[in-house]
Amino acid sequence: MTADVIRRAFDPFFTTKPTGRGTGLGLSMVYGFVKQSLGHIKLYSELGEGTTVKLYFPPSQAEETEAFAPAVPEMARGGHEKVLVVEDDELVRSHVSNQLEILGYRVTAASNAAEALDILAGDDAFDLLFTDIIMPGGMNGRELASRALQRYPNLKVLYTSGYTENAIVHQGRLDPGAQLLAKPYRREKLAAKLREVLDSQ
Repeated sequence: MTADVIRRAFDPFFTTKPTGRGTGLGLSMVYGFVKQSLGHIKLYSELGEGTTVKLYFPPSQAEETEAFAPAVPEMARGGHEKVLVVEDDELVRSHVSNQLEILGYRVTAASNAAEALDILAGDDAFDLLFTDIIMPGGMNGRELASRALQRYPNLKVLYTSGYTENAIVHQGRLDPGAQLLAKPYRREKLAAKLREVLDSQ
């Protein structure tokens, strides 16, 4: 979808289909259901590549029976390093920053690549750049990382994305040295991946 279509995708009666072929109510009804459920919906789309719709819901408050109780996850291991989080979605950015702070990391957040570069220009003490790949503003996560590494070659980089992105994935494989954490992810997976990247030589 184009950026203009993405902006209007949830509008009632908006459709790109010919007259009589669509009402434009499908996504708007989904949007309404998600919001009524205190959730969040996010579109990831790129022309010629495809679209992914992610639905986020709060955990159920219903009591779980012992038979269906999930296994207790392995304790997430955090750290003390300084992490720059770059994510254009405000809700996701806030959630990720909070999760990393719970794990003990020192976190600074940016909403786009230009803001992240300004932060890096004023502070060279970051250990890791955790950046979304697709972002508004004309610079994607790979381009941001490239510019950041030119100035700070020891900076570790971890990418995240809601779908396979050609900026770092080619023919189903990551570019050499690139580390990717696919969305959505649990805190345990986030913690493990961060430690893997930070502890790598």
